[in-house]
Amino acid sequence: MSASRWNVADMPAQDGRSVVITGANSGLGLVAAHELAAAGAHVVMACRNVEKGEAAAATVDGSVEVRQLDLADLGSVHKFADSITTPIDVLVNNAGVMAVPLGRTVDGFETHLGTNHLGHFALTGLLLDRVRDRVVTLTSALHRIGRIRLDDLNWEHRRYERWSAYSRSKLANLMFAYTLQRRLVAAGSTLRSMAAHPGYSATNLQSNSPVRAELLFMSFMNRFISQPAAAGALPLLHAATVTDLPGGSFIGPDGPGEAWGRPRPVGSSAQSHDRDLQEGLWRESESLTGITIDVAHTRN
Repeated sequence: MSASRWNVADMPAQDGRSVVITGANSGLGLVAAHELAAAGAHVVMACRNVEKGEAAAATVDGSVEVRQLDLADLGSVHKFADSITTPIDVLVNNAGVMAVPLGRTVDGFETHLGTNHLGHFALTGLLLDRVRDRVVTLTSALHRIGRIRLDDLNWEHRRYERWSAYSRSKLANLMFAYTLQRRLVAAGSTLRSMAAHPGYSATNLQSNSPVRAELLFMSFMNRFISQPAAAGALPLLHAATVTDLPGGSFIGPDGPGEAWGRPRPVGSSAQSHDRDLQEGLWRESESLTGITIDVAHTRN
């Protein structure tokens, strides 16, 4: 089946497989939970708010469970990882925040970097020895305008800008996915690291802007321009399930500007492929989180 025509009907059976999805109580994560559970997978819905997670899980037909995970708190990340005692086939790093005002996580990280990137970096590192197939990290087409500054990852020395912080964190997500794949290959591991982006999809992220004009604009875009979350989740599902997809693949929509359409491999910005910057970000991420990702002990 051509990637450009791929849909959920083409998704391989997931019987006997286990999947962890962060942020699975709404949006793309909830769509992915529905589809993967319907295909036979056991889905662990990792949610910051357990009550909302349980309400969402009640709408899913299939084998699901809800566990608490706050990616903005490394203590919560450790606790969640400790609770996963059996092998998992796929880890989906999906949860995130978008264009929020300047804030700090429990551990003092800028909110976008801490939640979108560092929380998932730590989670992946803590769970990698239990992963049997692949890690899928969700990024955004806005990674293209992101710029990584290793001397000021946490916005401590320059004026904060919400969209720059978001796009930086999404670039960090993509660079992490690429670097993880390269390290897995070097270690001789059969695990794969994938990335995906949903295009412009209508989710609850667009309803959280603190700026009224921005909210009105996004409401218009969601109504007339965007694709539904069910379509936006296709690249994620493609990256998570296609059997012969090469490690290091980046999957996005095939439509104009990658805003909507069916999933296919897509390109990424020049900076996302800068290996010196990738390695620098990896080292800084290990230092900030206190997590050293040891790919030598992954399942082969």
